[in-house]
Parts: sequence; structure tokens; C-alpha cells
Amino acid sequence: MKGMGRLFWKFFLAFWLALLVASLGVGTAVWLHQQALATSGQELAGGGRAAFLVSAAANVFRHGGRPALRDFLDESRALQAGAHVYVVDEAGQELLGRTVPLDLLAQARTLAQADREPRIARLERVADHDYLFFLPADGHEPLHHMPLALPIGIGILASLAFSAWLAWYLSTPMRHLRGAFDAAAAGSLDTRIGPQMGRRRDEIADLGRDFDRMAGQLQALVSSQRRLLHDVSHELRSPLARLEAAIGLARQRPGQLDDTLDRIEREAVRLDQLVGELLTLSRMQAGMARAADEAVDLVELLRAVADDARFEAQASGREVRFVGEGEALVNANVELLHRALENVVRNAVKFTGEGSAVEVEITRQPDHSRLLVTVSDRGPGVPEGELQAIFEPFFRSETRAKTAGFGLGLAIARRAIETHGGTIRARNRPGGGLQVEIVLPVAASG
Repeated sequence: MKGMGRLFWKFFLAFWLALLVASLGVGTAVWLHQQALATSGQELAGGGRAAFLVSAAANVFRHGGRPALRDFLDESRALQAGAHVYVVDEAGQELLGRTVPLDLLAQARTLAQADREPRIARLERVADHDYLFFLPADGHEPLHHMPLALPIGIGILASLAFSAWLAWYLSTPMRHLRGAFDAAAAGSLDTRIGPQMGRRRDEIADLGRDFDRMAGQLQALVSSQRRLLHDVSHELRSPLARLEAAIGLARQRPGQLDDTLDRIEREAVRLDQLVGELLTLSRMQAGMARAADEAVDLVELLRAVADDARFEAQASGREVRFVGEGEALVNANVELLHRALENVVRNAVKFTGEGSAVEVEITRQPDHSRLLVTVSDRGPGVPEGELQAIFEPFFRSETRAKTAGFGLGLAIARRAIETHGGTIRARNRPGGGLQVEIVLPVAASG
């Protein structure tokens, strides 16, 4: 009993008290009803049939005596269910030895003396003795002669068992939930409570599924943070090692100091870029990015991004084509959204084949509530199993592993697009290349 929590006892006592009061109320109502029937004489059978049987039994007894009466009653019980005529002598003894309730006997005497029609109770004098003939209702002894404690006791025991079961049924999953929360608080984020809920289909089971979903998200978040920390350490190690090597060369070869300083400068710039991108990603993951509170024409913003990317692409024999007309307003953090779009377009320029073009297009979806931005290249594409992974920090596909960069551009783009209430996904193009699709909601009209 020590393992039963306070919630169990609250449920148990509440349900038991309710059922107990109901049982007592029903028992009391039945007892009062039977008392009312006893007072009104309604426990005697009424109507012409009862009067006929009582009269027939009296005539048989008057002319044939006790043996004839016994045969008559036996035949009556066999032929007519419930035809149990009682015959009581002056001493209150029933001629066939059956038990007669005292209140029922008193009712029969009252009705026999009243001499009302139909005569459902008769007082006959046979051989200088008075005999009372009557027929109980339904041929049974009245219910109120059953001890009142019996139905009340049954009701109490039934309510006790039901309340205990119901309280256990409701409080057991609560204990499971508490144990799961304790395990999660202790760091066991792989704890799941769904299997312990069984086939339950109620709010408590929904709470258990919500816990499992929360634990899964926390587990994924913690795993992501650990993986990010590992990847950051790995990315920082290489430029730091090159910096140490450059410093060593500067000390060993003072005559090549200018070349060594150039090398140190490049690695410092690389480190600065890495730290900047990490800070940007961290702020977005923590929800610290400035809210999207400015109406921006996405067509013009994307056109400017495409123009800048075209300037860089043409230097390497590539082209950027932009398709988009009219005005398309979105609520945005301009700096954040510009960086997201720029990362996607520059990523496409980086991987598209020499002499090919990156196609940047903006269109409205059929319901006119969202905008679709597509950025397509003619590069090596990405294996199907990695199309989602390319948006994870520091991920590099085998087809793109030799290119410069930290693998943070698309991760930053995904966080930025999601911050604006949009979605981003990638798919391989027929004929080769990758297409990134960005969907953003249109700004609500004022």
C-alpha cells in the first residue's frame, strides 16, 4: 500500500464515497418503498383471479378438508405459476407449514374483515375454527423481509472493488509518467512510456505519447549539440594546426616572412568566417534572431542576390539566370533572409558545371498564400539518401567533399527559412544537378 500515491487515494475515496452514497440511497429507497407497500396492503395479489383462487381454496377446504386442500394447492401451483394460496388458522399457523410474514398476515386479516369486493382475502369458519385464506402478490414473500443489511453490504463490497480498480486504473499510468520524468531528468533521454500505456485511448495515454515525443526531440537536440561540438572541434583543429605550422616556419625561415604572414592572414580570415557562421547558427537555434517584422519585396531581394552571384559566377565561366516579375511581399528579417537566399544561390554557383547556368525563379503557389523559390544547378547532385542531411551543420556529401567551405551555409539557410515560417528541401534534377525549393508565406495584407 505504500506504493500507492496520493492521487490513487483521492480517486479511490472519491469514487467509493460516491458509490457508497448511491448504494445507501438505493437501499433506503427500496426499504421505504416496501414499507409503503406493506402499509397499503399492495403485497397481496389483487383482481378477479386472486379472488377466484382464494374462494376456490376455501370451498375445497370446507368440503374436503386438509388433504383435499393440499391436493388443490399442489395442482394450482403446477397449472398456474405463482398461485400460492396461504391458509392460516386461529393460532397463526399456516396449514402447510409455510412461513407467513406477520405484516402480510395483518394485511390479510384487515382486508378479510373489510369484506370488500373482489374478496382477495377471506375469513372462513370450518369445523368451529376460523381460517384465513389469501394470496400474496406474485406468490412470493415480500422483498422487505430480506435483511436490509444484505443488499447494502453487497453494494458496499461492489463499490469498494470498483473504486479500487478505477483508482488503480487512473493512478498507475501517473506513476509510470513520474518515473519517466525522473529518468529523463537524470539524463536518460531514451526513456519511453508508450509501451507501458498498453492499449489505453484516453487523455493519460495522450500525455504519455506527448512525453515520448518531447523526450525524442530532446534526445535529438542533445545529440545534435554533441555532434555540432564535435564537428566544430574538428573544423577548428585544421586552421589552428596550419597557423601553428606557419608560425613555426616564420621562426625557422625569417627570409620567407611575407609568405608566412600571408598564410597566417588567410587562416585567420578562415577562422573568423567559421566563428561568424557558428555564431549566426547558434543564435538562430536559440531563437535569438530578430523577429520578421518588415515587409520585403521578395522578387527584388532575390533579384539583388542573383545579380551579386552572377558577378562572381561569370568570373569562373558560369551564369546565373533570374526569373520573376511583379511584387511579392513577405514579412522578413531582411538581413537574415538575404543571407539564407545568398547561401543557397552561392552554393548552387559553386557546384554547377563550368559553362552551365544556375536558374533562380520565384512563383506564386496556386492558392496565392505562399511563394515558391527554386534554385537549380547542373552540378553532380546529391545521393538520394543525403538530400535531407545536406541541411545539417558541417555535413559534406561525397560528391561535394572537395569543395571549400564549412558545410554551414545550407544549415544556416534552413534555420533562417524556418524562422520565417517557411520550408526548404532539395531534390535531384532530371538530367543531373540539384534543385532547392524554398516556400515562404505571403505577407498578410494590411
